[in-house]
Amino acid sequence: MAVEGFGEKKREPVEAKINELTTASKAVNVTAKVVSKSEVRNIPMGRDGSPHNVCDALVADETGCVYLTLWDDNIEKVNEEDTLRIENGYVTLFKGNMRLNIGKYGKLEAAKEPLEVELNTENNLSDKTYDQPQRPYRGRSSYDRRGSGGYRPRY
Repeated sequence: MAVEGFGEKKREPVEAKINELTTASKAVNVTAKVVSKSEVRNIPMGRDGSPHNVCDALVADETGCVYLTLWDDNIEKVNEEDTLRIENGYVTLFKGNMRLNIGKYGKLEAAKEPLEVELNTENNLSDKTYDQPQRPYRGRSSYDRRGSGGYRPRY
């Protein structure tokens, strides 16, 4: 069963195993163990205009694994071999690859019970490439931002 978001504005989070996640998954609760953690990268300018740190943690359960994107303060909360509880998470595509995210409405904490299962790292959802729909146009085009005074007719 694929776990996907529905049309209603507010949805109750649902329990999910990693192999049930799809590119449309929203409001999912996942319990997984950290297999590995990448080096921290500094993103010079985030959406809010300030610099941010980001890192990826490969998390797994008995059904598969996926990269969990960690930002700023959450990076230090996660170590290899930790069992994590992600509540109200969602999936995005980064360069066509699936990523599990926490977001501002989600929650990341240590799980109450350690995950004592055989981890499946063969079924890596983040290794698969998915078609990424083109993002809708927002604001000025790159042509306009270059300061060339580009004219953009309105229809």
